[in-house]
Amino acid sequence: MSHNSIQFNEFNQCVIDEFRAHHGRVGGHFEGARLLLLTTKGARTGRPHTTPVGYLPDGADRVLVIASAGGADQHPAWYHNLRAHPEVTVETGVFTYQARAVVLTGEERDQAFARAVEADPGWAAYQEKTRRVIPVIALYETAPDGPPNINAGSMGEAVKLVHDAFRRELALIRQEMSTASPDTLGAQLRANCLTFCHGLHNHHTGEDLGLFPFLADRHPQAAPALARLREEHEKIAALVEDLRHAVTSADPTTARTEITRLTTALEAHLTYEEEQLIPLLEAPTAR
Repeated sequence: MSHNSIQFNEFNQCVIDEFRAHHGRVGGHFEGARLLLLTTKGARTGRPHTTPVGYLPDGADRVLVIASAGGADQHPAWYHNLRAHPEVTVETGVFTYQARAVVLTGEERDQAFARAVEADPGWAAYQEKTRRVIPVIALYETAPDGPPNINAGSMGEAVKLVHDAFRRELALIRQEMSTASPDTLGAQLRANCLTFCHGLHNHHTGEDLGLFPFLADRHPQAAPALARLREEHEKIAALVEDLRHAVTSADPTTARTEITRLTTALEAHLTYEEEQLIPLLEAPTAR
Protein backbone atom coordinates (compact mmCIF):
# COMPACT_ATOMS: atom_id res chain seq x y z
CA MET A 1 0.00 0.00 0.00
CA SER A 2 1.40 3.41 -0.97
CA HIS A 3 2.03 6.26 1.44
CA ASN A 4 -0.77 8.26 -0.26
CA SER A 5 -3.19 5.35 0.18
CA ILE A 6 -2.34 5.12 3.87
CA GLN A 7 -2.90 8.86 4.32
CA PHE A 8 -6.21 8.67 2.42
CA ASN A 9 -7.41 5.76 4.56
CA GLU A 10 -6.44 7.59 7.75
CA PHE A 11 -8.30 10.69 6.57
CA ASN A 12 -11.39 8.65 5.75
CA GLN A 13 -11.28 6.95 9.15
CA CYS A 14 -11.10 10.31 10.90
CA VAL A 15 -14.19 11.48 8.99
CA ILE A 16 -16.00 8.20 9.80
CA ASP A 17 -15.18 8.48 13.50
CA GLU A 18 -16.31 12.10 13.67
CA PHE A 19 -19.48 11.32 11.69
CA ARG A 20 -20.48 8.51 14.06
CA ALA A 21 -19.53 10.41 17.20
CA HIS A 22 -21.60 13.46 16.24
CA HIS A 23 -24.57 11.76 14.52
CA GLY A 24 -23.69 12.85 11.00
CA ARG A 25 -22.19 16.26 11.74
CA VAL A 26 -18.60 16.77 10.58
CA GLY A 27 -16.35 19.77 10.23
CA GLY A 28 -13.49 20.72 7.96
CA HIS A 29 -13.86 20.06 4.24
CA PHE A 30 -17.25 18.34 4.67
CA GLU A 31 -18.85 20.88 7.01
CA GLY A 32 -22.37 21.69 5.86
CA ALA A 33 -22.31 18.97 3.17
CA ARG A 34 -24.81 16.17 2.75
CA LEU A 35 -22.74 13.18 3.76
CA LEU A 36 -23.45 9.50 4.45
CA LEU A 37 -21.37 6.46 5.28
CA LEU A 38 -21.56 3.70 2.68
CA THR A 39 -20.47 0.21 3.68
CA THR A 40 -19.84 -2.21 0.82
CA LYS A 41 -18.45 -5.72 0.60
CA GLY A 42 -15.04 -6.05 -1.05
CA ALA A 43 -15.42 -7.21 -4.64
CA ARG A 44 -12.80 -9.95 -4.14
CA THR A 45 -12.57 -10.40 -0.38
CA GLY A 46 -16.16 -9.88 0.70
CA ARG A 47 -14.89 -7.92 3.70
CA PRO A 48 -16.83 -4.78 4.71
CA HIS A 49 -15.43 -1.39 3.74
CA THR A 50 -16.91 1.91 4.91
CA THR A 51 -16.48 5.14 2.95
CA PRO A 52 -17.85 8.66 3.52
CA VAL A 53 -19.58 9.87 0.35
CA GLY A 54 -21.66 12.88 -0.58
CA TYR A 55 -25.25 12.24 -1.58
CA LEU A 56 -28.18 13.89 -3.33
CA PRO A 57 -31.77 13.64 -2.03
CA ASP A 58 -33.94 12.06 -4.72
CA GLY A 59 -37.47 11.41 -3.59
CA ALA A 60 -39.08 9.08 -1.11
CA ASP A 61 -37.32 5.79 -1.70
CA ARG A 62 -33.76 6.53 -2.80
CA VAL A 63 -30.71 8.78 -2.57
CA LEU A 64 -28.01 9.25 -5.19
CA VAL A 65 -24.24 8.97 -4.77
CA ILE A 66 -21.61 9.83 -7.36
CA ALA A 67 -18.42 7.81 -7.92
CA SER A 68 -16.27 10.84 -8.74
CA ALA A 69 -13.03 9.81 -6.95
CA GLY A 70 -12.11 13.49 -7.22
CA GLY A 71 -11.91 13.22 -11.01
CA ALA A 72 -9.38 10.35 -10.99
CA ASP A 73 -9.13 8.10 -14.05
CA GLN A 74 -10.11 5.01 -12.06
CA HIS A 75 -13.43 4.32 -10.40
CA PRO A 76 -13.25 4.35 -6.59
CA ALA A 77 -12.98 0.96 -4.88
CA TRP A 78 -16.44 1.26 -3.34
CA TYR A 79 -17.96 1.46 -6.83
CA HIS A 80 -16.34 -1.83 -7.88
CA ASN A 81 -17.51 -3.33 -4.60
CA LEU A 82 -21.17 -2.45 -5.07
CA ARG A 83 -21.10 -3.61 -8.67
CA ALA A 84 -20.04 -7.03 -7.37
CA HIS A 85 -22.24 -6.92 -4.24
CA PRO A 86 -25.13 -4.44 -4.67
CA GLU A 87 -26.50 -4.97 -1.15
CA VAL A 88 -24.98 -2.19 0.98
CA THR A 89 -25.39 -0.51 4.37
CA VAL A 90 -26.11 3.21 4.66
CA GLU A 91 -25.57 5.36 7.76
CA THR A 92 -27.05 8.84 7.82
CA GLY A 93 -25.87 9.73 11.31
CA VAL A 94 -29.38 9.19 12.67
CA PHE A 95 -30.55 6.10 10.77
CA THR A 96 -28.78 2.95 9.65
CA TYR A 97 -30.44 0.90 6.93
CA GLN A 98 -29.81 -1.72 4.29
CA ALA A 99 -30.03 -0.64 0.67
CA ARG A 100 -29.74 -1.97 -2.87
CA ALA A 101 -27.34 -0.12 -5.18
CA VAL A 102 -28.39 0.44 -8.79
CA VAL A 103 -26.04 2.09 -11.30
CA LEU A 104 -27.97 4.59 -13.41
CA THR A 105 -27.50 4.46 -17.16
CA GLY A 106 -28.29 6.49 -20.26
CA GLU A 107 -30.59 9.47 -19.99
CA GLU A 108 -31.46 8.79 -16.36
CA ARG A 109 -27.78 8.99 -15.40
CA ASP A 110 -27.21 12.11 -17.48
CA GLN A 111 -30.20 13.93 -16.00
CA ALA A 112 -29.17 13.03 -12.45
CA PHE A 113 -25.60 14.19 -13.05
CA ALA A 114 -26.85 17.43 -14.61
CA ARG A 115 -28.90 18.09 -11.48
CA ALA A 116 -25.82 17.48 -9.35
CA VAL A 117 -23.80 19.94 -11.44
CA GLU A 118 -26.59 22.50 -11.21
CA ALA A 119 -26.41 22.24 -7.41
CA ASP A 120 -22.59 22.12 -7.23
CA PRO A 121 -20.39 22.92 -10.25
CA GLY A 122 -17.58 20.96 -8.61
CA TRP A 123 -19.05 17.77 -10.06
CA ALA A 124 -18.52 19.14 -13.56
CA ALA A 125 -14.90 19.96 -12.69
CA TYR A 126 -14.36 16.34 -11.67
CA GLN A 127 -15.84 15.11 -14.94
CA GLU A 128 -13.59 17.42 -16.95
CA LYS A 129 -10.51 15.93 -15.29
CA THR A 130 -11.16 12.39 -16.53
CA ARG A 131 -12.12 10.52 -19.69
CA ARG A 132 -14.32 8.05 -17.83
CA VAL A 133 -18.02 8.77 -17.46
CA ILE A 134 -18.46 9.32 -13.74
CA PRO A 135 -21.11 6.88 -12.48
CA VAL A 136 -24.23 7.90 -10.60
CA ILE A 137 -25.69 5.26 -8.29
CA ALA A 138 -29.14 5.10 -6.69
CA LEU A 139 -29.37 3.59 -3.22
CA TYR A 140 -32.82 2.12 -2.59
CA GLU A 141 -33.70 1.35 1.01
CA THR A 142 -34.77 -2.28 1.23
CA ALA A 143 -38.00 -2.96 3.09
CA PRO A 144 -37.30 -3.05 6.83
CA ASP A 145 -38.78 -5.80 9.00
CA GLY A 146 -39.66 -3.34 11.77
CA PRO A 147 -39.27 0.31 12.80
CA PRO A 148 -36.24 2.22 11.50
CA ASN A 149 -32.93 1.65 13.27
CA ILE A 150 -32.21 4.96 14.98
CA ASN A 151 -28.69 5.40 16.34
CA ALA A 152 -29.82 6.51 19.80
CA GLY A 153 -29.57 5.15 23.32
CA SER A 154 -33.12 6.08 24.35
CA MET A 155 -36.47 7.11 22.90
CA GLY A 156 -35.96 10.67 24.06
CA GLU A 157 -32.59 10.89 22.37
CA ALA A 158 -34.10 9.40 19.20
CA VAL A 159 -36.70 12.18 19.03
CA LYS A 160 -34.02 14.86 19.45
CA LEU A 161 -31.75 13.31 16.81
CA VAL A 162 -34.53 13.02 14.23
CA HIS A 163 -35.59 16.61 14.92
CA ASP A 164 -32.03 17.86 14.55
CA ALA A 165 -31.73 16.04 11.22
CA PHE A 166 -34.79 17.90 9.96
CA ARG A 167 -33.34 21.17 11.24
CA ARG A 168 -30.04 20.61 9.43
CA GLU A 169 -31.70 19.68 6.14
CA LEU A 170 -34.04 22.65 6.30
CA ALA A 171 -31.09 24.94 6.99
CA LEU A 172 -29.27 23.52 3.96
CA ILE A 173 -32.30 24.06 1.73
CA ARG A 174 -32.68 27.64 2.93
CA GLN A 175 -28.99 28.28 2.26
CA GLU A 176 -29.28 26.77 -1.23
CA MET A 177 -32.29 28.95 -1.96
CA SER A 178 -30.46 32.06 -0.81
CA THR A 179 -27.53 31.42 -3.15
CA ALA A 180 -29.55 30.19 -6.15
CA SER A 181 -30.48 32.43 -9.03
CA PRO A 182 -33.37 34.70 -7.99
CA ASP A 183 -35.20 33.87 -11.21
CA THR A 184 -34.93 30.07 -11.21
CA LEU A 185 -35.43 27.11 -8.92
CA GLY A 186 -32.96 24.41 -9.93
CA ALA A 187 -34.05 20.84 -10.53
CA GLN A 188 -31.91 19.45 -7.68
CA LEU A 189 -33.13 22.13 -5.28
CA ARG A 190 -36.69 21.15 -6.17
CA ALA A 191 -35.78 17.51 -5.48
CA ASN A 192 -34.28 18.49 -2.12
CA CYS A 193 -37.45 20.35 -1.11
CA LEU A 194 -39.83 17.61 -2.21
CA THR A 195 -37.76 14.93 -0.46
CA PHE A 196 -37.80 16.99 2.73
CA CYS A 197 -41.58 17.47 2.47
CA HIS A 198 -42.11 13.74 2.08
CA GLY A 199 -39.84 12.87 4.99
CA LEU A 200 -41.55 15.37 7.29
CA HIS A 201 -44.98 14.02 6.32
CA ASN A 202 -43.88 10.46 7.10
CA HIS A 203 -42.39 11.51 10.43
CA HIS A 204 -45.54 13.27 11.59
CA THR A 205 -47.74 10.42 10.39
CA GLY A 206 -45.62 7.99 12.37
CA GLU A 207 -45.95 10.15 15.48
CA ASP A 208 -49.72 10.47 15.08
CA LEU A 209 -50.18 6.71 14.64
CA GLY A 210 -47.46 5.37 16.92
CA LEU A 211 -45.68 7.67 19.35
CA PHE A 212 -48.62 9.80 20.47
CA PRO A 213 -50.95 6.84 21.26
CA PHE A 214 -48.03 5.19 23.09
CA LEU A 215 -47.59 8.23 25.31
CA ALA A 216 -51.32 8.86 25.76
CA ASP A 217 -51.73 5.34 27.14
CA ARG A 218 -48.90 5.75 29.66
CA HIS A 219 -49.24 9.43 30.52
CA PRO A 220 -52.90 10.57 30.46
CA GLN A 221 -51.84 13.96 31.85
CA ALA A 222 -50.10 14.65 28.53
CA ALA A 223 -53.41 14.76 26.63
CA PRO A 224 -53.47 18.58 26.19
CA ALA A 225 -49.90 18.66 24.87
CA LEU A 226 -50.56 15.76 22.50
CA ALA A 227 -53.73 17.45 21.23
CA ARG A 228 -51.78 20.65 20.56
CA LEU A 229 -49.05 18.70 18.73
CA ARG A 230 -51.64 16.99 16.51
CA GLU A 231 -53.14 20.37 15.64
CA GLU A 232 -49.68 21.70 14.83
CA HIS A 233 -49.11 18.70 12.56
CA GLU A 234 -52.18 19.73 10.56
CA LYS A 235 -50.99 23.34 10.29
CA ILE A 236 -47.50 22.25 9.24
CA ALA A 237 -49.01 19.86 6.70
CA ALA A 238 -50.78 22.83 5.10
CA LEU A 239 -47.51 24.78 4.98
CA VAL A 240 -45.75 21.77 3.47
CA GLU A 241 -48.44 21.56 0.80
CA ASP A 242 -47.99 25.26 0.00
CA LEU A 243 -44.23 24.74 -0.34
CA ARG A 244 -44.75 21.63 -2.46
CA HIS A 245 -47.02 23.57 -4.80
CA ALA A 246 -44.52 26.45 -5.14
CA VAL A 247 -41.66 24.04 -5.80
CA THR A 248 -43.62 21.95 -8.30
CA SER A 249 -44.60 25.16 -10.09
CA ALA A 250 -40.92 26.22 -10.08
CA ASP A 251 -41.89 29.56 -8.52
CA PRO A 252 -38.69 30.70 -6.72
CA THR A 253 -40.12 33.81 -5.07
CA THR A 254 -43.06 31.97 -3.55
CA ALA A 255 -40.87 29.01 -2.63
CA ARG A 256 -38.54 31.26 -0.61
CA THR A 257 -41.51 32.76 1.20
CA GLU A 258 -42.99 29.35 1.94
CA ILE A 259 -39.72 27.86 3.19
CA THR A 260 -39.42 30.75 5.65
CA ARG A 261 -42.99 30.24 6.88
CA LEU A 262 -42.39 26.52 7.27
CA THR A 263 -39.09 27.06 9.10
CA THR A 264 -40.70 29.38 11.64
CA ALA A 265 -43.60 27.05 12.36
CA LEU A 266 -41.52 23.88 12.38
CA GLU A 267 -38.85 25.26 14.73
CA ALA A 268 -41.50 26.28 17.26
CA HIS A 269 -43.22 22.89 16.92
CA LEU A 270 -40.06 20.84 17.34
CA THR A 271 -38.98 22.85 20.38
CA TYR A 272 -42.37 22.48 22.07
CA GLU A 273 -42.49 18.76 21.30
CA GLU A 274 -39.04 18.23 22.81
CA GLU A 275 -39.97 20.19 25.94
CA GLN A 276 -43.17 18.21 26.43
CA LEU A 277 -42.33 14.70 25.27
CA ILE A 278 -38.67 14.00 26.00
CA PRO A 279 -39.20 14.05 29.80
CA LEU A 280 -42.05 11.55 29.35
CA LEU A 281 -40.00 9.32 27.09
CA GLU A 282 -37.13 9.35 29.54
CA ALA A 283 -39.40 8.47 32.47
CA PRO A 284 -39.09 4.87 33.76
CA THR A 285 -42.62 3.93 32.66
CA ALA A 286 -41.84 4.83 29.02
CA ARG A 287 -38.72 2.70 28.69
